[in-house]
Amino acid sequence: MTQGERRIPARRTVLGAAGATVLGASAALAAGTGAAQAADARAAATGRAHGHGRGYRSLPVPTVIAHRGASGYRPEHTLGSYRLALDLGAHVIEQDLVPTKDGHLVCRHENDITGTTDVADHPEFASRKTTKTVDGTSFTGWFTEDFTLAELKTLRAKERIPGTRQENTLYDGRWTIPTFEEVLRWAEDEGRRRGREIWLHVETKHPTYFRSLGLGLEERLAKLLRRYGRHRANSPVFLQSFEPSSIQRLARLVDSPGVVLLSGATSRPWDFVQAGDPRTVADLVTPEGLRWIASYAKGIGPTLDLVIPKDASGRLGDPTTLVRDAHAEGLILHPYTHRNENAFLPVDFRRGTDPAAYGDSFGALKRYLDTGIDGIFSDNPDTALLGAADLTGRD
Repeated sequence: MTQGERRIPARRTVLGAAGATVLGASAALAAGTGAAQAADARAAATGRAHGHGRGYRSLPVPTVIAHRGASGYRPEHTLGSYRLALDLGAHVIEQDLVPTKDGHLVCRHENDITGTTDVADHPEFASRKTTKTVDGTSFTGWFTEDFTLAELKTLRAKERIPGTRQENTLYDGRWTIPTFEEVLRWAEDEGRRRGREIWLHVETKHPTYFRSLGLGLEERLAKLLRRYGRHRANSPVFLQSFEPSSIQRLARLVDSPGVVLLSGATSRPWDFVQAGDPRTVADLVTPEGLRWIASYAKGIGPTLDLVIPKDASGRLGDPTTLVRDAHAEGLILHPYTHRNENAFLPVDFRRGTDPAAYGDSFGALKRYLDTGIDGIFSDNPDTALLGAADLTGRD
C-alpha cells in the first residue's frame, strides 16, 4: 500500500470537502477578530447554550481527543485540522495557547514558530530570529511573543514533521494561525450547525515563562471563557497545563474542569523548578500526589508511558496502578499521545522498517484502552474511534 493510500481516514470520506470548507471559514474568521461585542450578543441570544451542557461526565468513554486537531492528516493547530477532526467524529478538539506581543492568545503548540509557519520565508522578519531559553532549554528561531497579531496573520501554517507526514505538506500555506477567540467563535458556529456542543481541550503553554514577560495566560484565557460562556463547571471545555500552578490559578478564576498534564516520571514541572519544589512527576502519581491534584483539578493527562511503561527494548510492559489510583481519587485520565506511524509506536507494534509507515496502531490502542483510561489524545482520531468501538461495541 502506498503512503497516499494509507493516509486516507477510514471513518469518513470527507478530506477534500473539509479542506475547502475550512479555507473559507478561516478567511471569514480572520476578518472578524475584533468582534467581541457581536460574540457577546450571539451568546446572550442563545442563552449561553455552550455553557449549559451536561458536563464532562457525559462524554463517551473512552473519549477521543483530537491532538492539535486531526494533525495526522492536516498541519496542526489550523482550522482545517480542527474541522477535519470534527468531521472524523472526534469528541474533543485540543488547542495549545501562546501569546502575541500585544497580548492575544493564538493556537500554536510552541511559541517557537520556526517549524510550523513560513516565517523563515519572510525577509521583513529576518531580524526577529533570535535565541531564547524557555523552561531551561535553549531555542533559536522566531517566537510569537515578538510579533503582534497583525504580523502573525501575515504568516501561513505548515506541516511540522514533513519527513514523516509528507502528504500533509500539500496543505502548507492554506491556513493562517488562528486566535483562540476565532476558535471559540468557530466552535459556536459548528455547534449550531451540527446541533451539539463542541468540546475543547485547552492548554496553557509555558505559563511561568510568559508571566515573567508580563504576558500572563490565565487571566486572558479566563476573560475569553467568560465572554463565550465556557467558564462554568459543566461547560464543554477542559483546561490543561504541565504546570500545576496554572491550573490552580485558573481554578480561582473559572469553574471549568482542569487537567494536570504529566510528563516523564523523573521530570519536574517548570513551576516547581522555579519555586524550589523538589517533587517530581513520580511524586505526583502516588496516591498522595493524586489526592493533592484532586483538590483543585478533575483529571490528569499522563504520558502513555506512565500508564504502561516500556522496557529497555521499547516494548510495552505491564500496566502501572495509575489508572486505579487516579480513579480512587475521582480523577479522570486523558493520556497522550496515540499516533499511527511506526516512529511513535511501541517496538512490538511496529511493522516494517519505514518509520513513517503505519504500524499495528489498533493493537497498541487495545493495550492502552484495556487499562481503563477515560480517553486518549490522538493525531489520528478516526483510528482511535475505531479502536474505542472495538472496546465498547459501539460504532
